[in-house]
Amino acid sequence: QVQLVESGGGLVQAGGSLRLSCAASGIMFSFAAMRWYRQGPGNQRELVALITSGGSTDYADSVKGRFAISRDNAKNMVYLQMNSLKPEDTAVYSCNAEYFRSNYWGQGTQVTVSS
Repeated sequence: QVQLVESGGGLVQAGGSLRLSCAASGIMFSFAAMRWYRQGPGNQRELVALITSGGSTDYADSVKGRFAISRDNAKNMVYLQMNSLKPEDTAVYSCNAEYFRSNYWGQGTQVTVSS
């Protein structure tokens, strides 16, 4: 059974930082492409960052230079370091694993940035 469990969300003031974590189980993690998505109030879900099995990364324009995605294959973990947070970053952040053409999702973690 594949499980993705996010943690690290919370309430932070604008300009602050948070680090999200996603623990994966039930897959050969090193083979999975990992993504962070977010969905803010009244918004569609958007891709925030991805990291391939080979470690290549890409980011939404809105978070480039502020967010960093990383992975630890030994721990089956993916992280999203979020710096210089803005109120518009407020959303539920979800971890996604693309694994052999199947997609798996975590339950999400709330990030709220106050102005």
